[in-house]
Amino acid sequence: MRKADLVNKISDKTGIPKVDVLVTLENMFKEVKDTLASGENIYIRGFGSFITKKRAAKIGRNIKKNVAVHIPEHYIPAFKPAKEFTAEVKKLVEPKPDQGPGEDADD
Repeated sequence: MRKADLVNKISDKTGIPKVDVLVTLENMFKEVKDTLASGENIYIRGFGSFITKKRAAKIGRNIKKNVAVHIPEHYIPAFKPAKEFTAEVKKLVEPKPDQGPGEDADD
């Protein structure tokens, strides 16, 4: 599912115009990014948590030049689903294959 599909589905279920749904989603995504970038986590009961994970400093390797490279300590964004969310996904019998842009689900 792409963002456009999500906007269409939410608009159909709620009756809210697609433009308003799109603006709301874009603002939500921006707030999630800004909050995580500031070092704060987001906890949504029943859905999951958007968190930052700390990666320790390490020595990597540039394989083209065969040179050791120092990779400094850094943080990465992560999502940890809630137990309820995980339980719902586990009920899934067979996952649907990912569809690229322009592919129809009804073929």
